Amino acid sequence: MKNRIIGYDLARALALFGMVVVNFKIVMGAADNGPPWLIHLTGLLEGRAAATFVLLAGVGISLLSGKARRSNTPNATVPIRNTLLKRALFLFVVGLLYTPVWPADILHFYGIYIAVAALLLTSSIRNLSILSFLLMAGFAAMFLAFNYEYEWNWKTLEYAGFWTPVGMIRNLFFNGFHPTVPWLSFLLIGMIIGRFDMNNPVIRRRVFWAGLVTALAAEVTSWLLIHSLSAGVSLADQEAIVSIFGTKPMPPMPLYILAGAGAASAVVAALVEVGMRCGNQQWIRPWVATGQLALTLYVAHVVIGMGILEAIDRLENQTLSFSLLASGVFFALSVVFASLWRRRFKRGPVEIVMRFLTEKRRVESGLDSNA
Repeated sequence: MKNRIIGYDLARALALFGMVVVNFKIVMGAADNGPPWLIHLTGLLEGRAAATFVLLAGVGISLLSGKARRSNTPNATVPIRNTLLKRALFLFVVGLLYTPVWPADILHFYGIYIAVAALLLTSSIRNLSILSFLLMAGFAAMFLAFNYEYEWNWKTLEYAGFWTPVGMIRNLFFNGFHPTVPWLSFLLIGMIIGRFDMNNPVIRRRVFWAGLVTALAAEVTSWLLIHSLSAGVSLADQEAIVSIFGTKPMPPMPLYILAGAGAASAVVAALVEVGMRCGNQQWIRPWVATGQLALTLYVAHVVIGMGILEAIDRLENQTLSFSLLASGVFFALSVVFASLWRRRFKRGPVEIVMRFLTEKRRVESGLDSNA
């Protein structure tokens, strides 16, 4: 595509690898079965890879709607909004169908995020920023007012009542794996970044440093608060302090959102820079293709990747080292598949189905392209 910023594809490929690592180690029961340094290193990916995916969706939505937003034509964004709403419905339904296979699915949450974003296409950067912070503050208030652990069995990661109307709403907007409040903040921040001219090296550097400083400040603040407030208190109080001031994705408190959004912004800006510098080099093309097939490969990492591991009886009680090996093998095969597929087709299998079902004309979305 003309003027395509391939750095976004590179970021999507990297985020995919991070999600595979996190999901494989969780489902294989390997998260804590390894050396401390490796446990800590892989723990840094938790919630960050998925946050990068959501942020990139926001970037793509802003790129998609940019020309229409800047035009003086009345209702110019209506066709784009309609396409996004159809895609949101597609992802929501597919995600729900996918949930019995993979309870930690993010696709049905994506459907909610994109539906909301479709209604915010013409919102100003100021309003998007305000809404993002309100979502963070709103979740913190909800966490203090309601029981976040309600319906959860943390040992099995099962959520009772998910298929009831009340349970599903609670899961989608408050205590699911990626609840709309506050995870929608990642998409809104991506929409803001998508308004910037990332072809400009000055803008790229500003986004990178703003993201890096934000992430580091959130992590340091979290560490200081936890260590200062935990001294001399009971174990139960320590756990509460970690929940409120930690940067883990569950519960997604404000410091986590800031850390995740900052890290994602820095990674995206850095990879846009890589794409600008190395875009014409042969070695980069397979990685770009992988990012362009992210939706297909996300589905495949559960259906095919975990399916094979289950078939060979290596899906449970594994070491962290083995889960990383399995993640690496799956991702390497994904790169090969994506590279070969893109030689004949412009989009991945799932991406093709989504576009066929949700649009009548050629238009790009943040989930599978950069616009």
